[in-house]
Amino acid sequence: MLNSSANTSYKRVLLKLSGEVLAGEDKTGLSQKALLRVSEEIATAQESGVEIAVVVGGGNIFRGLPGMDRGIERASGDFMGMLATIINALALQSTLEGLGTPTRVMTALEIRQVAEPYIRRRAIRHLEKKRVVLFGGGTGNPFFTTDTAAALRAAEIGADILLKGTKVDGVFTSDPEKDPEATKYEYISYLEVLERGLKVMDGTAISLCMENKIPIRVFSILEKGAMVEVMLGKPRGTLVGEEM
Repeated sequence: MLNSSANTSYKRVLLKLSGEVLAGEDKTGLSQKALLRVSEEIATAQESGVEIAVVVGGGNIFRGLPGMDRGIERASGDFMGMLATIINALALQSTLEGLGTPTRVMTALEIRQVAEPYIRRRAIRHLEKKRVVLFGGGTGNPFFTTDTAAALRAAEIGADILLKGTKVDGVFTSDPEKDPEATKYEYISYLEVLERGLKVMDGTAISLCMENKIPIRVFSILEKGAMVEVMLGKPRGTLVGEEM
């Protein structure tokens, strides 16, 4: 377990979680087992003194774009997806605080009864007070993904790195669950990700990180101790950055 004297590589990080990670083996909805596993990783990493912000997706509950197939207008579907991310943020908050980790949920959509509205300077102050800040509601605008929200918030709060916690430990040449010949990249540039159409994050998010020189570390949040190793600068998963 880390402690506040650990030699960590970062002062402040932003962790992007997909909603599917919180669904566990059920693939939809919320799994208490998955919530606890992810929360334990965050709580242990937070004990190192690193300031941690989290952007969570909502795909385990609702996705805006597929909603069009059900007759739901795109913008309305995207707002429904934003509400799903707030549900996930509240679930993470409850689980983290059950582990003794102080948190704040901040949302791009104003829902004062359950969360604080997102205000950049207030978010930074929470981080400085060693609270895990959970960002819900995406960017607050339709037609933008939570990947883009993560890149935007990372730039706004001055994060040293954007960590993308997924079910797969890194970026591969193709889907490793479908292609046994898929190989993992240890390092890949932003431009290569865009040119090869790799599904690391959407193009807008990659471009935002490239413009603001925010490296992206893609790793498996489901592997015990993985986030702690990332905090210590160990080469887990895949690093996305500038041309070498």
